[in-house]
Amino acid sequence: MAHPGIRRAQNRPLLSERRNPPELQWQSRLLSAGVLTLCGVPAVWWIIHNWSGASEGALLISAAFAVAAWAARAGTRRAALAGGLLAATMLLASADGTHWLRSALAALLTMILLTYFATRFGRRRKAELGAAEGRRGRNAAQVTANLGVAGLIGAGALTIRLANPGLLAASPPAAMTSHGPPRWAALGAAMLAAALAEAAADTLSSEIGQVLGGSPSLITTRSRVAPGTDGGMSIPGTLAGATGAILVVLVAALTLRLSLRAAAACAAGAIAGMFFDSLLGATVERRGLLNNDAVNFVSTLAAALLAALLLLL
Repeated sequence: MAHPGIRRAQNRPLLSERRNPPELQWQSRLLSAGVLTLCGVPAVWWIIHNWSGASEGALLISAAFAVAAWAARAGTRRAALAGGLLAATMLLASADGTHWLRSALAALLTMILLTYFATRFGRRRKAELGAAEGRRGRNAAQVTANLGVAGLIGAGALTIRLANPGLLAASPPAAMTSHGPPRWAALGAAMLAAALAEAAADTLSSEIGQVLGGSPSLITTRSRVAPGTDGGMSIPGTLAGATGAILVVLVAALTLRLSLRAAAACAAGAIAGMFFDSLLGATVERRGLLNNDAVNFVSTLAAALLAALLLLL
């Protein structure tokens, strides 16, 4: 349903409904079930075996995120719960005692605020185009698609620490050196930052591009298409997405203590992931092989993997 007092053009379904058709809903359900299970199990196991002030703080902050998201209608109740679980996993993996400024909290909060305001930017125009988000905000699958990779990276770190506490330090990773291979903990932090940055870039490029970008061009053919078309890109949207990615990376670099080289790799991975998202949208999504939730998840995964590859070269 469109925003009160705003009528959608030609009574078309919302963009999210067109991008996640009923016949592909199994992908969204599978994504949510798989990611939330893989994140939830190590998070619960970690809390049971390593309860501390940091664990309590992570849960309280994550619960506050969930309540705030639901109260602000940024997501449904299930979406808020999914986001809270993913946030808790990231925070548990990166918390340094109670020093939350040294965890993934700031980068996650930056990403959430950027996407929240971008979604509401030019809402009347988006509603006229049939591209506005529903009044209840995002659903659980959409939240998982954007935060799932970052959550899985956090879950992986927790699992490794549980299996071999001496392999990864409990504190956030030390800054990467400019020479030699990165430490594995620092590599995970860089991948997490890249995933969050790509999620921000994708949302900003789409939401702001629909309002300011006019008729976007299809990434594969450069032909003009209607706003909101899968694979369509505009200069204003692309610049907004790249700016959002860089901002998230800068915050992550300061709080997770990433080196300049690591930050550059994160930014490059995130921006490349944004273009990859459009490429998938113009190809497999338009052909009905993947829905938008699956495309978003794969794009954030690609951003994280590219950042890691750039650091390991």
